[in-house]
Amino acid sequence: MKKTFFTITGTKYYYGSKFFEPGMRVQLIKDKENQYDREAIQVNIKGLGKVGYVANSPYTVLGESMSAGRLYDKIGKKAVGTVVYVLDNGILCSIDNISKKKYR
Repeated sequence: MKKTFFTITGTKYYYGSKFFEPGMRVQLIKDKENQYDREAIQVNIKGLGKVGYVANSPYTVLGESMSAGRLYDKIGKKAVGTVVYVLDNGILCSIDNISKKKYR
């Protein structure tokens, strides 16, 4: 199965990006209450909560990443990912599971 990648952006508005390391697990949660982007997907880490968002702009999506808009309908309410690369302009991650299973 081909890997699906996404970029974490907006980390400067939360805890920064210096603590991210390859192999870290992140949780993606659809942010249906986001007033700026109806396809927003927030990125959370256990113990910290929200640490950023899945990039949804051609200016913030890195490499072969999917934008939040392309990824939004491929996941249920939640998905899990793993940090692959930590770069100066974003964090590249891969999706561990794409499941349309509805979470309660």
